[in-house]
Amino acid sequence: MQPIIQVKDLSKRFGTTENEVRALEHIDLDIYPGDIFGIIGLSGAGKSTLVRCMNLLEKPTEGSVIVDGRDLMQLSPKELRQARKSIGMIFQHFNLLMQRTCLDNITFPLELIGTPRKKAVERARELLKIVDLESKEHAYPSQLSGGQKLRIAIARTLATNPKVLLCDEATSALDPKTTRDILHLIQDINKRLGITVVVITHDMKVIEEICGKVAILDHGSVAEWGTVEEIFTAPKTEAGRRLVYPDGVPFDLLPESRVIRVAFNGGTAYQPLIASLAIDCGVKVNILGADTRNIDGKAYGTMLLGLPDNDLEASKAMSYIMAQKDISVEEVPGHA
Repeated sequence: MQPIIQVKDLSKRFGTTENEVRALEHIDLDIYPGDIFGIIGLSGAGKSTLVRCMNLLEKPTEGSVIVDGRDLMQLSPKELRQARKSIGMIFQHFNLLMQRTCLDNITFPLELIGTPRKKAVERARELLKIVDLESKEHAYPSQLSGGQKLRIAIARTLATNPKVLLCDEATSALDPKTTRDILHLIQDINKRLGITVVVITHDMKVIEEICGKVAILDHGSVAEWGTVEEIFTAPKTEAGRRLVYPDGVPFDLLPESRVIRVAFNGGTAYQPLIASLAIDCGVKVNILGADTRNIDGKAYGTMLLGLPDNDLEASKAMSYIMAQKDISVEEVPGHA
């Protein structure tokens, strides 16, 4: 299968030579049809610049962006406008037209491409139904909550039947429940309409909620990328560990005893490892730190355990844990 979005050796710099800011450096990414692909990083990592390069709202300094087989950097202005019809974008502040009703906000992009009014209204009403706001057809944006405004922005973006939906920190201003509702809506749109979704966020909870794959940006470069399960199970870079385990226990604060790191690699989230160890082996261990998550009923993440000083008991604990399915174990360096 060919990627629907290919970012190849992309760099973006701002300013003059003397005051140059390197926002992105040699980015390579492949995003496949039907993916919900997350791009995450701390503030200033280059996330929003990258997503704006994907539809050439920001023109890369170097490299190429290929969407649905077309290199956007090689298109004429007219061809680029045509190509952008298949690349929808949802902005952080929604950018609704305040003097237009919800219905007319959704018909607006259709008007721009010459769609007859009757057909545009029919399409807008279909989309209001998809985002569950049929009753708000005649309401104005000022009469809506933040979540409702975002739903209208999503409907407007879908009006031209895009193949790709770019979401730039779209849920960052919403409360947790509304955020979950919007993420489930995006997930439903992805499945129902087959639209590829790229989610830009600084929040790992957003990634774990709906994304299948994720790239971690750090200082304008891709630190690592892979499936959400791979990254959550064993982040390979310092940037990845900072995001996946923000409250992790620093090694220099761990007690001077035998410490192991247990990684949960997708087994059942209801596996009571520590309790089972105590019951089955009669061995008690200390939980020094943990960062685990339940994704679709499966457990991912790590736990730091302090083993007993008694070598026999420590050995029994290690053997028991290593025999468990979907769990891997390693000694923490310097604490063996």
